[in-house]
Amino acid sequence: MLKPMIAIVGGFCSASAYLLRNPTVLHKKKNLKFKCSHISHRGGAAENLENTMTAFQHAADLGTDMLEIDCHITKDGIAVVSHDDLLERTTGKSLKISETNYCDLPLMQSPLDVTFCKGTSVEGYDKSVPKLVEVFDRFPSTVVNIDIKIDNDKLIQEVSNLIIMYRREDITVWGNFSNKITSKCYKENPNVPLIIPFSQALTILILYYTWLLPFYPIRESAFEMVMPKVFNDIGRKYFNSRPGRLFGNFLDYLIMNK
Repeated sequence: MLKPMIAIVGGFCSASAYLLRNPTVLHKKKNLKFKCSHISHRGGAAENLENTMTAFQHAADLGTDMLEIDCHITKDGIAVVSHDDLLERTTGKSLKISETNYCDLPLMQSPLDVTFCKGTSVEGYDKSVPKLVEVFDRFPSTVVNIDIKIDNDKLIQEVSNLIIMYRREDITVWGNFSNKITSKCYKENPNVPLIIPFSQALTILILYYTWLLPFYPIRESAFEMVMPKVFNDIGRKYFNSRPGRLFGNFLDYLIMNK
């Protein structure tokens, strides 16, 4: 009984190791038109007011490979770049983008606190919430990562229309940490590479460490995963002590090792 079990486990491990290094044996190769080693989160939120044209231009001038942006849609149907639908954090006004016409959107606050950098703030003179079309106009050849922030069919359709209009399907990735929103993006336009939802990313991690990943089909192209220690409140609570730091380093290693 022991010998057959050893043979089965050995065969499985050998097949898994081989297929992990040669995934196209089972899966179709995805030919992305770009590679990225430097990504500007919200356009470089610790250097300029987040998600502004000034931030994007600064990142482009530095030679960034990808602009990571967030999109919402206004009451009058304009796709805009903003992380929050409720604008209280960024503008001090208790307004929702989805309930406000574009011409009535307030200016951003300056200085503005930087998310994930407790105690840090940035200032800027460019305080306008930009339209997505402005980003595509200004940076026609720059790879853009679009986080569709809310479950809104009109937003998904409008972003897809603009991607097609500007012929950016090869240099744009989109989706959300929500599998529901990402699935809607794929249904709307399967030609645009997808950001991986959180549940799918977690599934991939589990399958990788159980040697099952080579047998699992993946439709997404961009693997995005949170690093636990970058969340200030969580980090202070769980990762300040020596055991906590060790645990945090272990989690980061599980998620981020090559």
